[in-house]
Amino acid sequence: MPSLDRRRFLRDTAATTALVTAGGLAAGVATPAHAATPAAAPTPTARRKGAVSFRWWGTAGWRVDIADRTVLVDPFLSRIDTGLFTGAFKTDTKLTVRADVIDPRVEKAMTVLVTHTHWDHFMDVPYIAKRTGARVFGTLTAYHLGLAYGVPSTQLSPVKGGEVLDFGDHTVEVVGSLHSRNPSYSLAFPGVRVSQPAQPATIADLPEGDTLGYLLRVDGGPSVYFTGASDVAERNLTGLSPDVAMVALQNATTTGDYLPRLLAGLDYPKVVVPVHFDNFETALQNPPPVAPNDRTRLNDMIAAVRRISPRSRVLVPEYETAYHF
Repeated sequence: MPSLDRRRFLRDTAATTALVTAGGLAAGVATPAHAATPAAAPTPTARRKGAVSFRWWGTAGWRVDIADRTVLVDPFLSRIDTGLFTGAFKTDTKLTVRADVIDPRVEKAMTVLVTHTHWDHFMDVPYIAKRTGARVFGTLTAYHLGLAYGVPSTQLSPVKGGEVLDFGDHTVEVVGSLHSRNPSYSLAFPGVRVSQPAQPATIADLPEGDTLGYLLRVDGGPSVYFTGASDVAERNLTGLSPDVAMVALQNATTTGDYLPRLLAGLDYPKVVVPVHFDNFETALQNPPPVAPNDRTRLNDMIAAVRRISPRSRVLVPEYETAYHF
């Protein structure tokens, strides 16, 4: 069992910010949003407080509503079929943005945080940015890909890790991270974009492009760490100590001690939320579909978190359900 230190004790005893029931975290079903006219992302200055909700959109995607402001993380709603879950993966699958799925759910957004630029994290981002006027934060690859899609440079903010961005009622700290490895100790579509390419046409045109994590701290509310892939540069996590960690499921065992290093680096968060465990090529319908192999990995992950960090609560999320930490 990890030792109890003063910082952790003080954080845990301040857990009244989390709304918890006997069965787990309080949750309510999200109400579908209505499409609205795109608006430029505001530049916040004043400190404001209000309700904070977190809605999972599958994969590593989240909608976070902080009072009247919306922050998106890796929003991938089109969920196109690449054959990845049927054993017939097609790297030449066309990038097809489904406005009919996106528009009812994204009527507004202030910022979009991109962990990396694989299709299941970035594909819908340019459409959302142009529709809402949201500012997109991501790697230099995300910046150049955004330009390729016609997103104005004034809406694209390249970051690399170490930045602390102040939005008035919340801050976002950018954390350098790593992408997960497959059984061959490699990854799909490696590479970066150091200049503006032609507009991507297939999923292979969206490389990993380096990987980031994001720590969201809400004024008077929770601190939440978002991952988009299952590897970790644990030395970059020192001092973050989030209340909640959104943790990507490990898809291979080639990354050593992933969960022990991640959880220790984050100072054993009060709540651990597994993500990126679902079949993200199906519709957003509960219960989230999970492939048999991923179900086994998910169960193993839950058991490992409870063993490594027994004081952490494990919350397996459902789609579009509002969680209040």
